[in-house]
Order: sequence, then C-alpha cells, then structure tokens
Amino acid sequence: MAQTVGDFIFSRMREWGVKRVFGYPGDGINGIVSALGRLKGEVEFIQVRHEEEAAFMACAHAKFCGEVGVCMATSGPGAIHLLNGLYDAKMDHQPVVAIVGQQARTAIGGQYQQEIDLVSLFKDVASEYVQMASAPAQVRHLIDRAFRIAKGERTVTALVIPNDVQEMDYEDPPHQHGTVHTGFDFRIPRTVPTEDDLKRAADVLNAGEKVAILIGAGALHAEEEVEMVANALRAGVAKALLGRAALPDDLPYVTGAIGLLGTRPSWELMRDCDTLLMIGSGFPYSEFLPKEGNARGVQIDIDPKMLSLRYPMEVSLVGDAKETLRALLPLLKKRSNGAWRDTVEKNVREWWELQDERAHLEAEPINPELIAWELSRRLPDDAILTADSGTSAAWFARALKLRRGMMASISGGLATMGCAVPYLTAAKFCHPDRVGIGLVGDGAMQMLGINGLITIAKYWKQWSDPRLILAVFNNRDLNMVTWELRALGGTPKVEATQDLPDFNYAQYAQAIGLYGLRVDKPEEVGPAWDAALEADRPCVIDCVVDPKFLALPPHVTFEQAKNFFAAMKAGDPEAAGILRETYRQMAV
Repeated sequence: MAQTVGDFIFSRMREWGVKRVFGYPGDGINGIVSALGRLKGEVEFIQVRHEEEAAFMACAHAKFCGEVGVCMATSGPGAIHLLNGLYDAKMDHQPVVAIVGQQARTAIGGQYQQEIDLVSLFKDVASEYVQMASAPAQVRHLIDRAFRIAKGERTVTALVIPNDVQEMDYEDPPHQHGTVHTGFDFRIPRTVPTEDDLKRAADVLNAGEKVAILIGAGALHAEEEVEMVANALRAGVAKALLGRAALPDDLPYVTGAIGLLGTRPSWELMRDCDTLLMIGSGFPYSEFLPKEGNARGVQIDIDPKMLSLRYPMEVSLVGDAKETLRALLPLLKKRSNGAWRDTVEKNVREWWELQDERAHLEAEPINPELIAWELSRRLPDDAILTADSGTSAAWFARALKLRRGMMASISGGLATMGCAVPYLTAAKFCHPDRVGIGLVGDGAMQMLGINGLITIAKYWKQWSDPRLILAVFNNRDLNMVTWELRALGGTPKVEATQDLPDFNYAQYAQAIGLYGLRVDKPEEVGPAWDAALEADRPCVIDCVVDPKFLALPPHVTFEQAKNFFAAMKAGDPEAAGILRETYRQMAV
C-alpha cells in the first residue's frame, strides 16, 4: 500500500521525536486520522473534549516535558478553537506545532462550508511560520520547517493541510529546479555572551552593595547556578510566576513571587536594591521593579528582543541562563553576609509568619488562603502544580512553599482562564508517576475545567500514579474581576456580571467515576487534602470559600485605595463584610 501524505506526516513527526498528539477529530482531517489508525499506537492520540483544551495541553507538554507540543484540529471551527491555547504558548515562549485541516483545494475560494482563510487566521499567533500544503512533494519541508522553527525560536507554528492533499500518495520532492529538500536534525545551540560582556556585567554586580535578583521561566534549568550567584553576591531572589519553581521557597533569601500577586519581601527587595540582575524573565510590570535610576541593571535572556525592555539595563547579555551564569561565576567577588542579606532574610521570615496568621483568620465559611496553606505542608516531594488565572493564582503565588524538585506553571503572558485543568492533565501524561495538584477558581472550572474532568476520567487509569488533585475555590463569584472593578475602576461589584451559579463540583466528579470531596468548614481542609493524597484515583476538592477575602497587594497605591473606598461608598453589595475583612488582614 502506498504511503499517503497523512502517513508521511506522522512518520516525519516521529523523526522529530513526537510521541503524543492532543486533538479532536473531524472530516477536515480524515486523511490524517486514518493514518493515525494505521500506526497502531506508535503515536499516542489524546482525545480532548474541546480543541482549546488540546492547545493548552500542547503548551503544557512543552512546559513539563521540554519537547515540542503538537495539537491537531479539523478545518473551520475546530481550527478556530485552538487559538486561545496557541496564544498562551506563544506568549509564554513555548514550542508548539498546530496541524489543522482545510477544505479540498478545488473548493477554496468558493465560500464552501467551513472554508476559513486559515493562513490569515493563524498569521499572528504563528507569525514565525504558517503555511498551507498544496502538493505532496511540499509536505516534507513544511513539517521540517514547522518543527525546527518552533523549537529554535520557542514559538508557535502552524500547518494547514487540505483534506484532499492528506489522502494523496506521498512523494519526495524531485531533484529539479523549484523544489526544496530538507532534513530533520536540529539541536539547540549553546549560547554564551562574549568574555568582554561578561566582565562588564561582573563589574556592575561586584560594585553593588544591595543586589536583587529576579528570575523567570528562563532560569528553570539553572537552579544550582542561580543559587551560587545569589550566595556569591549575598543577594535576595524574587520570582516571576513562570519562574515559581526555579528556586525553592525554603531558602532564606528567596522572597517569593513579585507583582500584584507577589509578596511584601519581593516589593521591599526591588524598592531598596541598588543593583538588579534579571534572569530569563519577561515580567511585565515595571512599577514593581526598581524606580528608574535607583539601581544599575544587568539582564540575561536567550531572546535579544526581551533585553532592556522592562528596565533600562546597563549590561544586556544574550545567552542561556545556565551557561551564562556558569561563565559569570568565576568573575564575581564572593562576599560575606552583611546588613543587606540579613535584612532580606528577616523580611522573608516575617512574611511567612504573616501568611500563617492571615491563612488562619476566620471567614464565612472558609478563608481561601487556608486551602493553599494546608496544602503547602503536605506537598509530595515530586509534586507538579498548576494554577488558573484569578485569585487562585494569588494563593498559588503566596501561600505555597515549593521545594527542590517540584514543577509548577500557570498561564503567564496571556493570563487566560481555563488553563489549569488541561495543563495538569498534560503534565500527568509527561510524568505519570508524579502527583499533580491544581488550584482552580470556580469561574475557570465552569469555563473549561468541568469538560476537562471528562478527559481525566477517560485516561487516568493508564497513569502509574493516579493521583491528580484539583482544589476548586468555590465562592460563586468571578472574584479577581470583582476586585479589579473595585480597586482599579472604583466601581462596586456588578452582580449581574460577577455572580456565578452554584455547582457541586465534588458530586460531578463522583458522577464520572472520580473521587469528590466538598468542604465548607475550616477544620475539614487538612483532612480533605490528606484523603485526596491517599486516594486511588483523581480527586476534586470542592472548597466553599469566602469571596470577601482580598489578596492584598504587597504595596497599595494611593489610586488603588481611593478607587477601593469609592467603590464601597458607591454601594457595593458586600461593603460591610469587605471592609471588616480588609481591616482584619491589614491589622495582622
């Protein structure tokens, strides 16, 4: 039997190391689906409930496996559904290849059913490479270039394959003018700055007396090197959310997350430092970095487009974080502890004491921070954690003490809702022997998470460790947006837009064969985590929490305070309870 284009697509992807594809079928990719059936399991197809979930899972596969993620969808509506997850991958610099179907070439341009100009549709999200196949001899170089560019540029690429092309006999490009002949070998190069630039960076860092380090996702594989540099400079280390697992939180000089969802010690670190070393981070909020002119700056990033973008750096180094820090270390003058490091460590100790007090404040019925706080002391050594966008991200950022060897991620640049459940599911395919734990708001759970539970129910029995735990912060409110209305817009809560229907997530989990627990008393939180961690299957903990608890920013601006009290004065329906809870949190 002749090899079809669909057959060749999978054989070539296997040459690129692809073992797993996330997607949903449709007649626009019938030729590719048929080829998958002939492979008899050589490439695993993970059938999702919605194409958006497939793209999120491909992004998470790249994050947690360190490989190119692949998602697949049919033409028209299926392809459109991929976009949100693909933008998540693009904005977090993850290599993902999307393969989508299209109507037959003879129909294109005829306003045919489900005919969408997919090349134009994907032109932004796959700006580095999006192409449509028009002949079998073209497909080899399309596959090779899509994967090489996705991997080399750490970005999204897309291929549009018309359904008639998928079913044609594959042929290699002939040896003649007007053809392209590609290969599949590619390795990420070792990128290190010049010796002269390393010396300039060392001079700046050695001159600093109060050094602050900010690390992001680019530092995830440079833990040992970051630790050695921090100790040589006696620096404090703050973490962007995508770098949450880059350094353990039990190190006394790690100040935790930075930004609106960050910690007070990170705010103080940036406010008071005289030198900033930024490593592998595109953290966007300049107001949480040192005031321009107050600190000298050095930045390390593999992407030159990201250099000197958030803060005017004196020295900008293009390079891999691990290799660059290794080359920089011998040039740094090691110093002993001084007042700066002592102050940083004191601030960190006081912060964890404050978080303990805040987590145990009484609430109606449960303080949401208590959910994450009780989890923190129970985290298995090899846990993989995800969190959705919203207030669940705040508790992920502040209340969890991550230890060495753990993995964690959220949607960083896009900060989209709906990512945590598919992220965690993909992580379990990457690491089926590790415990997965996700923190999810009820808004995100209703948006995509409930459907994602069906995917989990379909596949969990094939994981060597079946434990996947989702804690749902059930406050019947789109809580982060509600607080943004109050603090940023000076507007009271608009109940018609903010209130969510009540839903029993635990009962739903049980109905599809998973384990479900519903907790509505503080004393039930710890035992619920214990039960979930001892369960023989995935578990949903439905946590009924108080929507009035504010994730207080590390520094409240005058404008935020003015807007907040304006919202209360304008007749916020929860004003009395909010003012009481805010006062109690600020009083500890």
